Amino acid sequence: MTMRSLRRVRTLRIVAALLATPAALSPFLTTPAHAVIVFDPKNYVQNLLSAARSLEQITNQITSLQNEAQMLINQARNLASLPFSSLQQLQQSVQRTQRLLAQAQNIAFDVQQIDQAFRTTYGKVSMSATDQQLVAGARSRWQNTVGGLQDAMRVQATVIGNLDTNRTQMSALVGQSQGATGALQATQAGNQLLALQAQQLADLTAVVAANGRAQALAEAERAAAAEQGREQRRRFLTPGASYQPGNARMFHN
Repeated sequence: MTMRSLRRVRTLRIVAALLATPAALSPFLTTPAHAVIVFDPKNYVQNLLSAARSLEQITNQITSLQNEAQMLINQARNLASLPFSSLQQLQQSVQRTQRLLAQAQNIAFDVQQIDQAFRTTYGKVSMSATDQQLVAGARSRWQNTVGGLQDAMRVQATVIGNLDTNRTQMSALVGQSQGATGALQATQAGNQLLALQAQQLADLTAVVAANGRAQALAEAERAAAAEQGREQRRRFLTPGASYQPGNARMFHN
């Protein structure tokens, strides 16, 4: 068989195979027999680079969106409020100390009352005052001193009682500060720690004031007692009526 015959047989086989192809592939059969697919390497490379650049742009956009989302999450954390407040407990501690200072006995922490007391009770002893009045004044001053000492000890006891509350609040605030999820929570925890320190300073001020008041009352009593002692000594040394003998009856008739 000649080469021409072989080619003819091969062509017939190909035609038979194409005729046996399913109808779904019929569009491909419409291609003319003389059509030739040409592969252009340069165009292929350009298409490949263009696709790579497009993919890179999409990747960059995805990364940018992820960064923006993370930034929004961080902003939300920074703006989140601290879910803890010690203000009520601190205010209660301060109010307890204030109530004790307001309950000061006899002479309160009031400028007008202090001035009035030093004009009357602790002022210069009147030369015309009776012995009973002198004794009553000394007793009043003694009561003021004892009351001042008792008030000072009550304030001290209250401040000592606040220490346990302060310790609990400090531990809670430090834990909240260390576990803060954002800047706002950390700032609020720090502000509450400063408030706790302010409350402790207020307690310390109250103790100093109460102790100073008690000491001042004791010194004022001492000074008034010295003035009263001089007046009593003057009266004792002042010449008076001499002794006049009289009749005495020792037994009944």
